[in-house]
Amino acid sequence: MTLGQTTAHFTGERSDEPVTGATAEKHDRALAVVQRLLKAERVRSHTVHTIVLKLSESGRPVPLAERRRHAPELVAYGDGGRMVATVTMGPRSGCYLVRLPATGVAAQTVNADQPHAVVDLVLAAARGDDRGRT
Repeated sequence: MTLGQTTAHFTGERSDEPVTGATAEKHDRALAVVQRLLKAERVRSHTVHTIVLKLSESGRPVPLAERRRHAPELVAYGDGGRMVATVTMGPRSGCYLVRLPATGVAAQTVNADQPHAVVDLVLAAARGDDRGRT
């Protein structure tokens, strides 16, 4: 991915737009499948959940303020502790969106019924990270 470009430039989808609570939960379940598969392969990962709250000048939440949830993101790390991949779900397509920063390639889409293919991409990126550090 080129600096300044987002996943939307390549997939037509924006993973940084707010989503409904139900959509965020659905995406979280799909990412949990990938996370379990990564754990079985001894790849460290964690899921990032982002909720935006409007605050008043005093720093307290505004009563009845709008809360915006963003789609969860799974972040995977290589043996060297370096981030090797991020995985989100396309808000409209429901496909996995896999970004591999080290490759400089656009986000790759993987069908939602193929979490093993996501793991294969992450494992390949993690192996490439390990080779670059030795």
